[in-house]
Amino acid sequence: MNWIPLDTETQLAEIKNNSSVSIIFKHSTRCSISSMAKRKFELDWDDLPSDTKLYFLDLLSYRAISNQIANDFNVQHQSPQILLVKAGNCILEQSQGDIAVSEINEVISQTA
Repeated sequence: MNWIPLDTETQLAEIKNNSSVSIIFKHSTRCSISSMAKRKFELDWDDLPSDTKLYFLDLLSYRAISNQIANDFNVQHQSPQILLVKAGNCILEQSQGDIAVSEINEVISQTA
């Protein structure tokens, strides 16, 4: 799997309008906890359905998009943070040590 850099509001609109699932990973490039969570996620991401779109947001470079995500999906800003989005709704939010591919897969299978 590969990350899709999330760096425009147009991409965020596409994610919201997509009927399938997308994952947004909000990452602080200066935070060791965020780096550890990212590495842990990447070790297990091959367990996700192969058609899952994985968006990577460098929240230090794109803080305005991070703020828009918090507003659009009614979630509190955290870092690191994963949002599982389907049909314009955040159906799962995980942060810091709670980020787990197994739980993401469980929610994806329930929405299929």
